[in-house]
Amino acid sequence: MRYEPSCAARLAGARLLPGDDAHIFSTEEQIEGEAKLFIEFLANVYAELGFDKWRIKLSTRPEKRIGTEESWDHAEAALANAVTAAGYAFEIFEGEGAFYGPKLEFVLTDAIGRDWQCGTFQVDPNLPERLDASYVGADGARHRPLMLHRACLGSFERFIGILIENYAGKLPMWLAPQQVVVASIVSEADDYVAEVVAALRAAGLRAEADTRNEKINYKVREHSLAKVPVILALGAREVAERTVSVRRLGDTRTETVAMDALVAALAAEATPPDLG
Repeated sequence: MRYEPSCAARLAGARLLPGDDAHIFSTEEQIEGEAKLFIEFLANVYAELGFDKWRIKLSTRPEKRIGTEESWDHAEAALANAVTAAGYAFEIFEGEGAFYGPKLEFVLTDAIGRDWQCGTFQVDPNLPERLDASYVGADGARHRPLMLHRACLGSFERFIGILIENYAGKLPMWLAPQQVVVASIVSEADDYVAEVVAALRAAGLRAEADTRNEKINYKVREHSLAKVPVILALGAREVAERTVSVRRLGDTRTETVAMDALVAALAAEATPPDLG
């Protein structure tokens, strides 16, 4: 958790933001391998979230620091080698590391060209020292480990804000908080609406019913403004034929599909990347 500056806006301006920090105890020899694994993990996460423009900064030793020059040389070289081994370039930011160790910073560029520093990978010999942490090495002697701090998204609220703005609210199906709305055209279709919603939910979709006594154009417009990816309209014909009329967000055309086939197709489309 950390406090954010009061000048930050919207979700980026929450008073206290939780992050996705993880802490790994490692030896000096393991820094490069752990950093490479993290870069590959972060690249995959960012790609799945739709971010293909990001760059890496290597922040090196500041003027005021702890530790030996040899330990700084090793840590900085390990991070640089990890970035190169992962197949990426990096920029060096002289003197921008923490007082206790160098770090990698991962900077996203969103859809309107703004840069956001989100992910980090930090080498920290200081905290294990304060914790009096140790391990027994292959030589049978006790050694002091390092701690590697890693965060992929950084602050959750800020990253969600970046994500929403990057997609202008039109999130991919698997990310949308409300994936499908099933709207009735006539009141006689209300029971069928409930049946379709139940089938969608049973398939794991976030679906809601709209059986209000409103015209279908009104319902479609309202849910389109709310950025719901899929709107299903059900009238007397759909009830008789056990079909659904499908409208996708941003598309003025509708398509009539068999109910069972559509449920299966939407369930596949809404499957998160890590489960696909």
